[in-house]
This record gives sequence, C-alpha cells and structure tokens, in this order.
Amino acid sequence: MKTYSSIQALKHIKKGCVLTIGNFDGVHAGHCEILSTAARLAKQRSASVAVMTFEPHPVAVLYPERAPGVLTPLPLKLTLLEPYVHDCLIVLEDSKDLLKLSAEAFVDQFLMQDLCPSVIVEGDDFHFGAGRRGTIETLQTLGQARGFEVEVVSPKTITLSTGQSLRVSSTMIRYMLESGHVEDASMALQRPYRLFGKIISGRGKGRELGYPTLNMETPEQIIPAEGVYAGHVRLSDTADLSEGLGDPLPAVFSLGQARTFGDQFPLLIEAHLLSGQAAPITSAYMALDFVTHLRSQHKFPSVEALVTQISADCQRARKALGMTRPE
Repeated sequence: MKTYSSIQALKHIKKGCVLTIGNFDGVHAGHCEILSTAARLAKQRSASVAVMTFEPHPVAVLYPERAPGVLTPLPLKLTLLEPYVHDCLIVLEDSKDLLKLSAEAFVDQFLMQDLCPSVIVEGDDFHFGAGRRGTIETLQTLGQARGFEVEVVSPKTITLSTGQSLRVSSTMIRYMLESGHVEDASMALQRPYRLFGKIISGRGKGRELGYPTLNMETPEQIIPAEGVYAGHVRLSDTADLSEGLGDPLPAVFSLGQARTFGDQFPLLIEAHLLSGQAAPITSAYMALDFVTHLRSQHKFPSVEALVTQISADCQRARKALGMTRPE
C-alpha cells in the first residue's frame, strides 16, 4: 500500500481510480460499507482503489473550539483502514486554503487535475467544499459533466440495546461513549472501542488493596464516561500500531478520580488484569478494548467497602468476558 501526504504527490497516482473521500473517524460500520463498495467496484473494473482522508478534522482547522473529540487517532485510523486499502491511501493535512475551495473548485482544481477518478463512492450524507455546501447531488451533477460516476452507499443502521434503531455515525458513537454505552458503540464500530496510550506509573493504591493496576496516560481521544468496565488489555513495546499488539488479556478498567481517597486526583485510567501478573510488565504502551459497562463510579464510605466492591467487579467482569460459566 502506498501512502501519499501531499497534493503534489497525487500526480503520481494512476488515473481512473475508484475514489472515496472522508474523515473516517472511528472507521465504523458505515465507513466499512463504503470502503467495501469501493473495493468491489475497483475489482470489477480492474482499477485501483484510492482512499482519501484528512488530518486534522476540518472543524478543528476552521473552528478549533468546536472540534469534535477523536475516536481514532491517526495511527489507529490508518491501521483500521489498511485492510480496505491495497493500492493507495491519501492522508492530506487540512488547510484553510483547501477548505475554502468551492464544491466546483474542489472537483476541478483538485480531484480532476490530480486524480481523475472514474468512480467516487460516498454515503448519502456526503458534503464537501467551502461551508460544506456541496452535497451528494452536487457531486453527481459535477460527475455527469466531468466524466466520473458517483456510487451512493445506503446508510448503515443498528438496533441498540434499548431496541431503538439508529443510523451509524461518528457523532452517535461519540455520544454513546460519553454516556458509557460501550456495548452499543461496539455494535456501531463492529469491534470494541479502543483507547491506546502510554503506560505510566500510578500511585500504588491498587497494589496496596491487593488489585495492582496498569495506568494509562490520558490519550487524545474520546474517553468513555467515568465508570468501571470489563474488557481486554493488549500490550505493545512501541507506539507504532503497524507492528501489532500482544494477545488480549482479560481485565477490569476503572476510569475516574478515585474520590474515596480525596477529590484532588485528576482522571485516572487504570486496568487490573484478571489473569494476574506472573512477571513485571515492561511494555511501554497498552490498548484498552472496552467490552461492557459494569457500574458507575461513586465515593465509598471506607476502604474496606471499596475492596469488597472491587472483588465483586472482578467477578462480574470474569462472567462478562467468558472466564467463568454463568450461574
């Protein structure tokens, strides 16, 4: 797979590709449907696939104070996109000049001049050009005049745990995570939500209580709501996700401020391995894959009450992760 990071480099891409454009934050079920459609059309036409994404999010460039939280930082997003992109991945740095182009100029001065796609594959809510004024209908009209086809992919919907059906979107997934609904987020993502970050030294409180933890530096991505979760830890010696992660290790995650010990602590992201730690862990990074929400955080009347609750959390997590047979 070839990766391009500048507009100037696009002239080296073979003309007539099947192109899809998007931020692809989360690389969720809807995105995967678009990416799979692009791959299928390219195979039918013996053409190459080109996936174009932007970094940072356009809103972060134009209105930094309104920038949405990130679901997948760029290294993770590229890893998730890789199975769909065998030919060409374009990662362009968003700039105000690029974002100021009208819809027509975006197609004429950018897409047709440098890429000349034969097909563009997008969802029905695709917007482009200055002020997001260009719609999928705009793209179809321009395609008829400029000689490329537009394939519109129907939206992907899921049925939530509440029974409600919703269209999958990055905005919806952010809301799910911020309200602690990691199971619904997993359905929309087609995989557990993942935090990835550096392992840092903790305060040692967990070890004192008999439940040692691995602690994560707060990553620059959406953090699920404060609470206790069951999930899996995967360790890595490097921040380069392309080199892979270790085997999944069942764990309990705690996201919160440890108010039982006072109110002065910042947000803590901790993971207790349910299989124990046979040897000291020397990995520098870890991923947390969220499976299910166990409970909300609250202040306990005593350390003893906290230890009792942690024991119960671990037992519930073992059942949720299939480590014990359900009663």
